[in-house]
Amino acid sequence: MIKTILNNKTLALLLTFGLLNACTTNDEPVVEPEPEPEESRWITVAAAKMGENPGDGNGGTLIYSISSEDAKNPNFSIDPFNNGFIAPSNRTARLQSSEDGKTIFNISYAGDTGGNYTKYTVEGGQTFTPTGSPVSIAPYVGSAPRWIKLFDGDQTGAAVYVSNEHEINDNGTPDDASDDTYVRTDAKIGVVTLDLVNSAIKEFQEHSVPLTAQEEANGYYISRIDMPTLNAAGNKLYIGARLSKVDPATAESDGNGEILGSKTIILDYPSLLNPTVITSTVGHGNTNGYRSINAFEYNGSVYQANQSDPEGSHILKINANNEYDNSYDFNLDDALGIEGAYVLAWRPAANGKAVVAYRHNGSADGVAGAQGFFALVDLNTKTAQKIDAIPYDPDFYLFQYQGFVVDGNEIYLTQAAVGQNGNIYVVNTESGEVTKGAQLVNIAGSHFIGVF
Repeated sequence: MIKTILNNKTLALLLTFGLLNACTTNDEPVVEPEPEPEESRWITVAAAKMGENPGDGNGGTLIYSISSEDAKNPNFSIDPFNNGFIAPSNRTARLQSSEDGKTIFNISYAGDTGGNYTKYTVEGGQTFTPTGSPVSIAPYVGSAPRWIKLFDGDQTGAAVYVSNEHEINDNGTPDDASDDTYVRTDAKIGVVTLDLVNSAIKEFQEHSVPLTAQEEANGYYISRIDMPTLNAAGNKLYIGARLSKVDPATAESDGNGEILGSKTIILDYPSLLNPTVITSTVGHGNTNGYRSINAFEYNGSVYQANQSDPEGSHILKINANNEYDNSYDFNLDDALGIEGAYVLAWRPAANGKAVVAYRHNGSADGVAGAQGFFALVDLNTKTAQKIDAIPYDPDFYLFQYQGFVVDGNEIYLTQAAVGQNGNIYVVNTESGEVTKGAQLVNIAGSHFIGVF
């Protein structure tokens, strides 16, 4: 009996001591751990030097890298034209960067070195150290290839070309051309995939890609392709296409025909076999873009800009079933309240909000071409708003614009009219806030073509 009482008292004392000790411990000041410093990212600025005419970019490409902190600093100044690294290319280089900004990939465009693939480790400033072995894709897609880096973890690049040949029926009279009859135009495409890690060719295939019999009888054919993009499943490659037309009566170019629904070529991936063509009923015009990536995977679908649409550029949607979603109607004319919107380049962040470079019918006629603008668009709500915090000039030329940097929800871009100084700007796609960053020093007739 006594033993039991003593044990109960002992337990009570121990419990009381534990509670007091716990209270004492909780009353001590809590030391919060130091926040992890944000990891800086290299921002590589690309500058296109004038050749013979202002804004032509044919004098070569120079690149210069700075930290993301310096890129956001309006007191920091860079002069790529006088201090930059010359990216090998006879004309404007076709550049891509790794997702972390630590590697630059380049395929030179035209000239004796056209089609040569090289990559560089970004070291800061004008220091870009060659890494890996160079390889030429010219034997597969020519010396002026249209290529892009696929979004597969910096593993693969894809380059494409198309060649055309009119098929003519001589009706049994080879010496009398007046009796010849136009049949169709054959579009032969070539697609090569490139191992970016090991600098080696992965796969190459060629195909004749027909349109419908009625479209071909009316003189339509695929005349240019570009901007390969992987679907979310990674088993299909989408290739943007431009259509041209001849007059079937004469086989001469016909620019007055109906503009057909936007089209995309689809290949099995990685085999590059089994080409098919899909057609949008929402957008009309081309989907090949120009110098910048024109289609991106987001939330299981691929979103693609079109150009030369009579109703203004659209952002089109290709669903996981590899067909256009014709219920998704995102017209930039309507969203921006303008006419003749033409997407020049664009890039979404992971939240589905994107920066779009565009021109429209109201653009001023600048020294190199139509004036460009930037807008912030939302793929989910199908809304768009011009970014007024960025200054614009009649000579702000964006037709050759190539690169945006996406870092989280922030998108970096360059702003500078042809032959004038400008700045890097950083757009927070979530809040819409715009930060004016580093100064860009320009030279006469030249311009900036983006960041990587």
